[in-house]
Amino acid sequence: MTTKATNSTRRDAKTVSILEPEEAWQRIDPHLDPLPAESIPRRDCSGRVLAQGCAARVDVPAADVSAMDGFALAGSAMSTASMNTEPGGGQADLLPVSGLAAAGDPPGASLPPGSAMRIMTGAPLPLGADRVLPVEKTEVRRLADGSEQVRLLATAGAGDHIRRCGEVVRKGAPLLPEGTLLTAGALAVLATHGIGTVWVHRAPRVSLLVTGDEVVSPETTPAPGQLRDSHTDFLLAAVGSLAIRATPLGIAPDRIEVLRDMVRQGLSADVLLVTGGVSMGEFDFVEGVLSELGCEILFHRVAIQPGKPMVAARHPGGLVLGLPGNPASAMAVFWLFVRPVLRRLMGLHDGFWHGALAAELDAELPGAKGRDRFLPARIRIADGRVMATPLPPVGSHDLQAYGQGSALVRIPAGAAPAPAGTACEVLPFADWRCAAIDISTS
Repeated sequence: MTTKATNSTRRDAKTVSILEPEEAWQRIDPHLDPLPAESIPRRDCSGRVLAQGCAARVDVPAADVSAMDGFALAGSAMSTASMNTEPGGGQADLLPVSGLAAAGDPPGASLPPGSAMRIMTGAPLPLGADRVLPVEKTEVRRLADGSEQVRLLATAGAGDHIRRCGEVVRKGAPLLPEGTLLTAGALAVLATHGIGTVWVHRAPRVSLLVTGDEVVSPETTPAPGQLRDSHTDFLLAAVGSLAIRATPLGIAPDRIEVLRDMVRQGLSADVLLVTGGVSMGEFDFVEGVLSELGCEILFHRVAIQPGKPMVAARHPGGLVLGLPGNPASAMAVFWLFVRPVLRRLMGLHDGFWHGALAAELDAELPGAKGRDRFLPARIRIADGRVMATPLPPVGSHDLQAYGQGSALVRIPAGAAPAPAGTACEVLPFADWRCAAIDISTS
């Protein structure tokens, strides 16, 4: 029977320094320059960040166009026509309708003096017209010969209901600046200008490695003492929410030689995420293996609950983040550290607890002892306020509580329990931030 090796390099817990979370972030921060740029098709850019600003290729609008369905008029015709605020007037109230301008027509049509031209929203304004009167403020009369006359039931000033050429943006002007997160709306802007390929920061290559003899795939029926892998599905989805595809490497057993080979494979990625094997147990080999492979350990314990046994390391090709094996701890570490790391590599501004919101408790919040505590919570909007309902877990193994939350609520170290109605801070799991600038100062 093969005997497992034990972690002979394990440090005495009393000698291991524990960093405050802000200090831990400061040790990662210098290694988070945005990844190099690449040019890719516009329709592959959703969720990516512009590495190079884009300029407008056309005037928007491309010509003076109507903002309403109605009638294009000249000021002279408006002043000579009798204004009648009630339907039914004399022949002198009417202007002849000279034609129709539709959206998609080329510019250049002319409005004959003393007439009105029917015009559709988005149609080029005819030469000689300087205003548009909406159709609901007119009355149209069809004559026996098929022609039309229009009675004006209101006035329109010069420039009314006209979208001027280039009033949105002029050709050659800045369109989207460097650092823009390409949302659905931003991609629509690019399409309007016929921009087919875009320079964006390369998405981080992310590999996932789960460790532990006790872990089996979700499709396997666990034997006594085993449990199904929840880390891979969580991390694939959480990383995927940033428009990044992660590569799962599988489950490494508690064998140093096997773990070493699988970690070595993962170091080809920009970011390797390892779950388990980072605490102080006899079979927690990850930190020692990273050191053997030439990685510089940035820190190995953080003063947070859950998530204290977290490892961060760097090597010439990228970063390694070791997440605790307890599912709730791994989730908390992802939202607090991994997500901001990935966003920074994409070219966005982020950091520990960046983007947290002020909220109000609508249920009691437990206290905390010597470390900042992060609990799952459900958040909702009520009367313009962000309301948070804490979901206190049984412990760091309580995946059920963290899996039902939509945010983390922070309890400062040493805080007493807080009643409903107390102010708090929450970090939403859904990422609504879309700017490369620091939104806290904008």
